[in-house]
Amino acid sequence: MVIVTHSGKFHADDAWAVAVLNVLFPGCEIVRTRDAATIEAADFAIDVGGIWDPAAGRFDHHQKGFSGARASGVPYASAGLVWREYGARCVSALAAAHTGQQLADSEAREIAYGIDADIVQYLDLSDVGAAKSAPGGYGLSAVVSGFNPNWLDEQRLGYGAAADAYRLEQFRRAMELLTDILVNSVKYRVAAMLAVAQVRQGEVLEDGKVLFLKNSALPWTQVVRKEMPKVLFVISHSVAEQRYVLHTVPVSPESFKARADLPASWAGLRDAELAAVTGVPDAGFCHNGRFIAAVKSYEGARTMARLALQELELA
Repeated sequence: MVIVTHSGKFHADDAWAVAVLNVLFPGCEIVRTRDAATIEAADFAIDVGGIWDPAAGRFDHHQKGFSGARASGVPYASAGLVWREYGARCVSALAAAHTGQQLADSEAREIAYGIDADIVQYLDLSDVGAAKSAPGGYGLSAVVSGFNPNWLDEQRLGYGAAADAYRLEQFRRAMELLTDILVNSVKYRVAAMLAVAQVRQGEVLEDGKVLFLKNSALPWTQVVRKEMPKVLFVISHSVAEQRYVLHTVPVSPESFKARADLPASWAGLRDAELAAVTGVPDAGFCHNGRFIAAVKSYEGARTMARLALQELELA
């Protein structure tokens, strides 16, 4: 299996596209060239060759008349073109390898769509010159660009085989970074998908206003926001830190604004000071933003949750 992409300076979109194919076809040969005959003979041509034909393994977007874009209007570059064709397969492969989960096709497609929305579309936006719509100077595209040789490297290496070898090595390093990001993204989303059932099965307390989860590592906020409108506070057990955490429920992913805050009198207090105010001897701390508090025991967490609810009733 031979994957060809262009020589010279590389970008996040071509590095991502080749990284995705490398997941699906491990051990493939990666060639960076602009030689027409080499491009034509390759199994895949990425960001070079002037053709978009997924069935033929051609994923370029520079040709005259190219107008490929997502339904949202965000244009495709090579990252998005390859992800559109192979994203779900890549997700399935990584989920099996790194989580042991065999995803249904619909689940893989949903995760691939989420990764496109969170990551891939921004690589494409940066590549086509719409950087104002993408993350700023230290966004992922800029980080990948930093793997390219700078003028000092080029002055040291000159022109020829040594420079080409160094640039290919740097390209592979960028691919490794993007592969790690992709793996982490798949693992997070698979874990979130599996967590949904556990969150739904959490113990409902205090007339439905408090939810207890046995593992604080469970990603619960989306499920609680969408499906449990009555829940105001969540108690979870931190297995790693051997404590219980009392959380507020954020009203949106973009905000710390909560359905209900913890009591103002707790804000910023720790240990003995918080214990004195709450009457809970093993109280640990309450964040100054009043969205999280910690206590050593389950009983203490239940007591603090009741106190928070009582204050809301008195307000």
